[in-house]
Amino acid sequence: MNICVFASGGGSNFNALLQAKKDGFLNSDFKLLITNNSHCGAVDIALANDIDYYHISKKVFPDLSESDFHKLYVDILDEYEIDLILLAGYMKMVDTIVIRKFKNRIINIHPALLPSFGGKGMYGMNVHKAVIESGAKESGITIHLVDEFYDKGKILLQKKLAVNEDDNEHTLQKRVLELEHKYYPQVVKQIETGELILE
Repeated sequence: MNICVFASGGGSNFNALLQAKKDGFLNSDFKLLITNNSHCGAVDIALANDIDYYHISKKVFPDLSESDFHKLYVDILDEYEIDLILLAGYMKMVDTIVIRKFKNRIINIHPALLPSFGGKGMYGMNVHKAVIESGAKESGITIHLVDEFYDKGKILLQKKLAVNEDDNEHTLQKRVLELEHKYYPQVVKQIETGELILE
């Protein structure tokens, strides 16, 4: 498959996916990064690995009409013949035109056990802080398909871990990230081998 990663932050999941490719675990090609933040770590990772990237935001394309701006995503994804989109810390709602064109071919990884601690505003450290403040006894990761609603798509995989009594949002985040880095490449592998059918 030709894969595009959408990311806005440090890019640790992007890096884990690329490492799985370098190790020979994944066969797909990572063709493209799309970001809304030119200064994020994910862009540095793309540059270090000779992967093309596009910064798509209204700041970069202020003169485009609303419809042309939305169409820009699809035009770029088509140009690179993208088969699968992986969200890896992308801090924006994916455009509806992209969701419809790539139905059942967009995957997100969420740092909690959906449907708990999901929805608008539930990203990054906000999630771990909410888990700690709730007194929840467990957390984990959810890998799911993306549809037109925040964190509502079909769940493909969940992995749990215990929330320790002395955990704070930072220690919890670190342990959840370890799960993310381990299992995101595994789900992609299952898609490659046909073990996991998305459509």
